[in-house]
Amino acid sequence: MTAATVNHAGPEHPIRNRLLTWWTILRIALEERLVYRGDFALGTLMRFLPIITQIFLWYAVYDSIGRTASGESPELGGYRFADMVAYYLITMIGRAFSSMPGLASNVALQIREGEIKRYMIQPVDLIGFLLLTRIAHKLAYYTIAIFPFAFVFYLCRDYFTDGWPPAPQLIAFFATLIMGFLIGFFLEATIGMVGFWFLEVSSLLFIYMLFSFFLSGHMFPLTLLPDSIEWFVQLLPLKYLAYFPAAVFLGKIPPEELPMEMAIQAGWLAFFIITCRLTYAAGVRRYSGFGG
Repeated sequence: MTAATVNHAGPEHPIRNRLLTWWTILRIALEERLVYRGDFALGTLMRFLPIITQIFLWYAVYDSIGRTASGESPELGGYRFADMVAYYLITMIGRAFSSMPGLASNVALQIREGEIKRYMIQPVDLIGFLLLTRIAHKLAYYTIAIFPFAFVFYLCRDYFTDGWPPAPQLIAFFATLIMGFLIGFFLEATIGMVGFWFLEVSSLLFIYMLFSFFLSGHMFPLTLLPDSIEWFVQLLPLKYLAYFPAAVFLGKIPPEELPMEMAIQAGWLAFFIITCRLTYAAGVRRYSGFGG
């Protein structure tokens, strides 16, 4: 009876066993982060301080342009002054989802120092393990940081002149955040996998972070770019890390274009998942590890 029970729970249920393994990894990773990352709340609040500088900066820009004949704030790239402040607040949420601090460098470090061997001899998938730990990281972050976010957004509520978006638009916004998180993860994991071929990926990572900061819309809405280059930047996947979720929330994406834009985002996600898997498989084939 006992042997049958063990058998029943074991090899005959590989899917159930794998789900239990994933749940155990996620639970342990979440517990660890909730224990030692109590600084999330204060750190999140401090990250909002630069928005004060941004508010004064854009106020000066819009003030120098002057108001329209009807007394309203002028538009820059389709954004009024209140829209611009709201945009920066929403992009902070988007970047909190899509940013993966330390992911690529840690993957490259594990490859260089040989720690990658444990994923080759144990029944745990490296990419799946890293994804679960990142999910735990984000869950812990937002569990702690939701109060500073709510506080800051309450103070800045007057900048959201159109109020909450309708339900379909809000659902689309959350979907873009989730896909943005996954794109950010698989993109940076792929950069880390380059460590199978090069000892150091810091230069490549620096170039990626530099382009990501400007071309993701984190610094300013992409519609402020000159028409001659905006069309090209809009084709890149980086806009889905910050600009696109904010534009969806603020209703800057026409409803008739939203389904296609989200389909393109899903296409980029599939591309990076496949690229990450293929890069890992190719790297493992050429990897050589020695010692215990």
